[in-house]
Amino acid sequence: MRPASVSRLVMALAIGGLLAGPVAAEGLARPEGEVFLTVSGDLATTNAPEMALFDSALLASLGPVEIRTSTIWTEGVHSFTGIPLKALTDALGVVGGTLRMSAINDYMVEVPVSDAIDEGPILAYEMDGKPMSVRDKGPLWLIYPFDSNSDYRSEVYYSRSIWQLDRIEAVN
Repeated sequence: MRPASVSRLVMALAIGGLLAGPVAAEGLARPEGEVFLTVSGDLATTNAPEMALFDSALLASLGPVEIRTSTIWTEGVHSFTGIPLKALTDALGVVGGTLRMSAINDYMVEVPVSDAIDEGPILAYEMDGKPMSVRDKGPLWLIYPFDSNSDYRSEVYYSRSIWQLDRIEAVN
């Protein structure tokens, strides 16, 4: 290889490394598939500059759970599989404040981080064992366990149950 070619190769590798950033910032892996959830704001753990990006495999690595509940938007009881909101906030080091959740159509709700509790809401990506398409309230739907806790059967929690969720901003 000629010296000029080596210099260009070294420069390209250096620039590529700067643009790509670290492989995993603060212990969160990088997504390898299509990103469908972006979390930004006051995060202790990221995998991209000032944000955390999730594909389906990375989100599922946080430990999926299943809840069975009815909703005011569906008929009967359904099985929802997803990640506990608490698992997401714990993984990203979000300890207080508000989660501004936005849907694909820019609809937005504010959910207090205090909602992220054990046996609380999940970021559902499957209903009855099938991935939720955008047409069916996917890719993510914040589902509270309405049937197992009567406190969740109120307009406050119904209004927080955002579907077609694709962005979250943690605000202190």
